[in-house]
Amino acid sequence: MIILDIPEFGRLELEHLVTDFSGTLSEDGRLLPGVKTRLNKLSRKLDIHVLTSDTFGRAKQELDGVKCTLHILDGKGHAVQKEKYVFSLGANTVVALGNGNNDVRMLRAARLGICVCLKEGSSTGAMSAAKIFVKSPIDAIDLLLCPKRLLATMRI
Repeated sequence: MIILDIPEFGRLELEHLVTDFSGTLSEDGRLLPGVKTRLNKLSRKLDIHVLTSDTFGRAKQELDGVKCTLHILDGKGHAVQKEKYVFSLGANTVVALGNGNNDVRMLRAARLGICVCLKEGSSTGAMSAAKIFVKSPIDAIDLLLCPKRLLATMRI
């Protein structure tokens, strides 16, 4: 669990990281270097859930050895599926990472939404829905591993 009191933002009591895969943790279906190690380190504090449309069909292979729950979405309505997943965990205990239009509802639902922008880019909807915008999943995970960085970013 990560507990942090942020002046004029409120108290964070985070138990779960819910993250997209394609374009958030990976580029062209390949997990970025350093992400696996950081996710495993973060898994000592938070339960990690990867929700993905699996655009490149490589999520399971790339996440092998990462302590996480992988949920490959099927059918239509992936944005709604992601949002419902966050609510099922208790939205106030969730930090979410995403970059695309299908992440907007998840980013809004989570207590803390972080938009990641890699080579795939980020939708303006995801940027608007998030509380924080970062340039890589490494930066996002490091915010959680070093909570004083969150404090510096979020306090008013």
